[in-house]
Amino acid sequence: MIVVNLDRALVDRKVKSKDLAKKIGLSENNLSRIKTNNIRAMRFSTLNGLCRELGCKPGDILDYIPDEDDEPFDETNGSGNRT
Repeated sequence: MIVVNLDRALVDRKVKSKDLAKKIGLSENNLSRIKTNNIRAMRFSTLNGLCRELGCKPGDILDYIPDEDDEPFDETNGSGNRT
């Protein structure tokens, strides 16, 4: 699963959610949903805006944590290996 660590980035950079939301053109509610990992997808334009305003890279605010039911990636066909 992908985990968003936006709250940590905001604290580290002393940026208020309200100010960030305004700068990247998101509602405070939508930014709050991102911060709490209550989203299923994020547009690249949103990720770009977050990184631009926070002066970071995507890896600074996104982490990958394997789920117990994650299947290994099959490089031969680009999908999970369903054996």
